[in-house]
Amino acid sequence: MKEIRFHGRGGQGVVTAAEILGRAATLDDKFAQSMPSFGAERRGAPVSAFTRVDSEAIRAKCQIYEPDIVVVLDPVISNSADIIDGLKEDGALIVNSTHLPEALENGLRDRTTVIDATQIALDVLGRPITNTVILGALVAATGIVSLKAVEQAIREAFPPRLAEVNIKAVRAAYEQVAGGVKDAASLA
Repeated sequence: MKEIRFHGRGGQGVVTAAEILGRAATLDDKFAQSMPSFGAERRGAPVSAFTRVDSEAIRAKCQIYEPDIVVVLDPVISNSADIIDGLKEDGALIVNSTHLPEALENGLRDRTTVIDATQIALDVLGRPITNTVILGALVAATGIVSLKAVEQAIREAFPPRLAEVNIKAVRAAYEQVAGGVKDAASLA
């Protein structure tokens, strides 16, 4: 089983990203489970969400404390070393930032994919909502589900016009990461 923990702030689509990833896993004939975790229900408050993906039925019903993958949608949150608490020794980190945050440099450089998801979201979506963008980076970096399944899950989650522009954002991030660019700042 692969366990993924998402971190972000209310309004960034953290919960939606976890749900889309779970749906994509089922489209790839895997079992999946996703759930949110948040305190004050307001825009800007810290939010976490969790997704489990496995080839067998998933029985666990708790939060994820030792993730295989941590995904960070908010560049400010990425400056906190707390986001990597419990990350498995061989775990991967996907971070929305223009550079690897200092708080994460120790021992994580080779396991971290940094992408400026905010800029891609602004360029493609016209808004700084990074959830679908970060899924493109996640899929390219880990292969946890197929790009085709993520695209289909987005089509099922959003109205047609919104789905197509979000798929364009997913593909932009996927191509950037799959092309070997691990640090968005190196594109400048």
